[in-house]
Amino acid sequence: MLSVLAIVLPIFGLIFAGWLARRSGALGPHSTSELNRFVVYLALPALLFDVVANAHWQALWNPGFLLSFGGGTALVFAGTVLLQRRRGQPLADASIDGLNAAYANTGFIGFPLAVAVLGTAALTPTLVATLLTVCVLFALAIVLVETGLQREMRLHHLLWKVTRVLLRNPLVLAPLLALPLMATGTHPPAPVQTFLKLLGGAASPCALIALGLFLGERRNVPAGTGRTALGLGTAKLLLQPLLVWLLAAQVFRLDPVLTHAAVLLAALPTGTGPFMLAEFHGREAGTTAATVLGTTLVSVLTLTLYLTWVGPQAG
Repeated sequence: MLSVLAIVLPIFGLIFAGWLARRSGALGPHSTSELNRFVVYLALPALLFDVVANAHWQALWNPGFLLSFGGGTALVFAGTVLLQRRRGQPLADASIDGLNAAYANTGFIGFPLAVAVLGTAALTPTLVATLLTVCVLFALAIVLVETGLQREMRLHHLLWKVTRVLLRNPLVLAPLLALPLMATGTHPPAPVQTFLKLLGGAASPCALIALGLFLGERRNVPAGTGRTALGLGTAKLLLQPLLVWLLAAQVFRLDPVLTHAAVLLAALPTGTGPFMLAEFHGREAGTTAATVLGTTLVSVLTLTLYLTWVGPQAG
């Protein structure tokens, strides 16, 4: 247990440092958005570009891992959307709740935690999980939200709008730009490699502090959101990793390290993507903020328990 805490606590310690800096006023009201922009537009794209440029097709193309992590994520997302629709929620709000239950924080927490637990071998599966979450899942949610809000929009207009949104996302664009290097086996020149390592190295600590700043913002949460956030958080922290484990270990029978990586990434708390989508479209964001905060806090316990249980098997 102590060895696991030695891995987990520094990760969440950086989140707490960001939270404390925001709550104490040491960092001002614009710090959250500005540091988040640095991570999203510079540091994390540099890390993703570096990982893809130096990867091999065989490492990225692992159908079992793709279907395990992607399948578990899709089941939780679709099930949540359908359940919320049956409860009378509009499609746009139900889709955002689906993200709350399935959108793992692979970008901000996944990279530092997976590398701390599994070493640099975890970079490739974390990249794949991030692309599935940021590209595929987020794009699907955008389509559903836009469909719910703009029923008169033609399908090809809707798809073109989603494509433009994704291609403007640096977390999508950076890996795409690195694909030719991976395909040809070419590596960037040494100065470029050094630049990418320096900038990408800032991604993990800055991302964790940015998440803490986000969680430290004072918001008015409408009454009654706690029960919904509890249900969404339970789906995120318990149901999603359970489904991913069933697919990875029982259906596709991945090796222990890949199974461990898939479940660990699925067990991560909800990322900030759903909140940004809700804010952008003017939807009620109190439930999303509560889900992000609640799952981040509770995941300290759930991740510690999971790593304590699986640790001896993962070595």
